[in-house]
Amino acid sequence: MTHDLKTGGDRGYLRIATEEAFATREQIDAYLRMVRDGSADRGMTSLWGFYGQSPSPRATEIIDRLLDLGDRRLADMDATGIDVAILSLTSPGVQPLLDMSEAKAMVSRANDHLADRCAAQPTRFVGMTSIAPQDPDWSAAEIRRGARDLGFKGVMVNSHTQGEYLDDPKFDPIFRALTETGQPLYIHPSTPPDAMIGPMLDAGLDGAIFGFGVETGMHLLRLITIGIFDRYPDLQIIVGHMGEALPYWLYRLDYMHQAGVRSQRYERMMPLKKTIHDYMRSNVSVTTSGMAWEPAIQFAQKVLGEDRVLYAMDYPYQYVPDEVRVHDLLDISDTAKRKLMQTNAQRLFGL
Repeated sequence: MTHDLKTGGDRGYLRIATEEAFATREQIDAYLRMVRDGSADRGMTSLWGFYGQSPSPRATEIIDRLLDLGDRRLADMDATGIDVAILSLTSPGVQPLLDMSEAKAMVSRANDHLADRCAAQPTRFVGMTSIAPQDPDWSAAEIRRGARDLGFKGVMVNSHTQGEYLDDPKFDPIFRALTETGQPLYIHPSTPPDAMIGPMLDAGLDGAIFGFGVETGMHLLRLITIGIFDRYPDLQIIVGHMGEALPYWLYRLDYMHQAGVRSQRYERMMPLKKTIHDYMRSNVSVTTSGMAWEPAIQFAQKVLGEDRVLYAMDYPYQYVPDEVRVHDLLDISDTAKRKLMQTNAQRLFGL
């Protein structure tokens, strides 16, 4: 330990953590029902078959922390100097549920519950609206309700919905609602769909160790290359885990995308108004969730810009006090550090 972790801005900034998860008991019970009756996909069976049923300390501690939006969470925030937590329903939300009516009712109740807890702790908790993309029009209405009635500051989606991605035109109502409300979309990982999970699952690489990043980075690339930011130039998208590796691929992504456009090899690979790198600097923000590693943070700030990188803890999945200290001790300017820890989140989420 190098220094005490205190709230209140004693180091020149508040710490706003931007990818912090909660769950409802109803949600977890639905996952376990699907695992037991065989309706869950392979990724959900791997992930929630462990977290929802294992007696291991990691699994039980995470479940206990996910379900708490009260004293324990606040105590954990105080112990690590987190001033504000931006909260969202844990992955995969209600997106795997096969009964659309059940999914919509469940996520609506989860949003109401989160709004109640944010109202009880208005200086500590900020909410993001969760949706059921299975019904895009309903999800658009829920985005508007979250922004106008519940006081939420962003929208959370857990990557694919039963193997479908948001670049499909049928999901356009969601993007229209985001544009109308001026809220950012956070694309959080989910386990890869059955069509791509096999070799990762066989090696134990399907979850946060690797599969999450591969699947979510691909989702963002699908949106960029289909021209989502040309259609919606003010849209802002956030991804965690240091950009799901995309900042480190930008040179090759731009080269090969432009080569693909010139060759007309793929019908959907169209010319864009800007490069992938340019969109990443104007329409995408990345958070440090799960990646408290100075070289990676500094690289992302360099290639994306200091305004595009935000702090996140990834609570409760990666609750490590020394990772907060890593951010406090970064060898960057005071201005850049304050952007990282506080003001970028305030600007992006409208706090």
